[in-house]
Amino acid sequence: LFAWRYRKSNTEADYRPDWDHSTQLELVIWAAPLLIIIALGALTWISTHTLDPYRPLTRINAQVDVVPGTEPLVVEVVALDWKWLFIYPEQGFATVNELAAPVHRPIMFKITASSVMNSFFIPALAGQIYAMPGMETKLHAVINKTGEYDGFSANFSGAGFSGMRFKFHGKTQAEFDQWVASSKKGQNGALTRAAYLQLEKPSERHPVERYGSVAPDLYDAILNRCVEAGKMCMKDIMAIDAGGGLDTPGASNVARGAGPGASGRSTRTYVAAMCSVNDPVDPLLAPAARPN
Repeated sequence: LFAWRYRKSNTEADYRPDWDHSTQLELVIWAAPLLIIIALGALTWISTHTLDPYRPLTRINAQVDVVPGTEPLVVEVVALDWKWLFIYPEQGFATVNELAAPVHRPIMFKITASSVMNSFFIPALAGQIYAMPGMETKLHAVINKTGEYDGFSANFSGAGFSGMRFKFHGKTQAEFDQWVASSKKGQNGALTRAAYLQLEKPSERHPVERYGSVAPDLYDAILNRCVEAGKMCMKDIMAIDAGGGLDTPGASNVARGAGPGASGRSTRTYVAAMCSVNDPVDPLLAPAARPN
């Protein structure tokens, strides 16, 4: 009836709405959704930052806080083709496709990859986080129950991706100490840089391996793409770039070698390495002189 009365063709109908305004009513109408948005925004902000994987844990469960002064267990994780390398820097050993941690102790994972992008995921422990070559991601987590849990790659990374799995063991502190002692006996010996380069080669469904010792700064070399002898680390390259290029480091950081063309007629310069207080080895020394 309304539509018929006020149809366009009816020129006799005169519709004049009564426009009113109430500031109080407008405030009530708009205050409710505004407060809802503020509440949801605050909840999202707090929850998102609380779940930040880079943020150290403040609780080991919903009711128990982390004891002040508790140091997390540090594990350096390297995604290889197609296996996982776990380095325990404090304990001084490494494992392949096997991971363990004591219950109720915070864990700090430092994660990188050797070749393609990957994803580190233990559903019982924490959310997945990417592993990328030349970059480091971090994940803070804690396991609250003893047991054996599955870990795997959650990002397709090639032919052996489906078999890129490992077991994570939640242990009591005593059991973990026994596992560490057993692992340090390492049937595979020392994980030197040369041994790592062999391990890095692609393999599928790789068996569990244990290395009783690890070359100093191996993880740092993997992260900075300079495990091979004589190869300059990414952090040194970035330091040179940050300093304005080759002119800033000086001639002591530049090696000379024969360039293309007739022997002795031309030379080219390239940066071999950068010395520091922590790494005083002369960059011009033969690769064999550099430590593993």
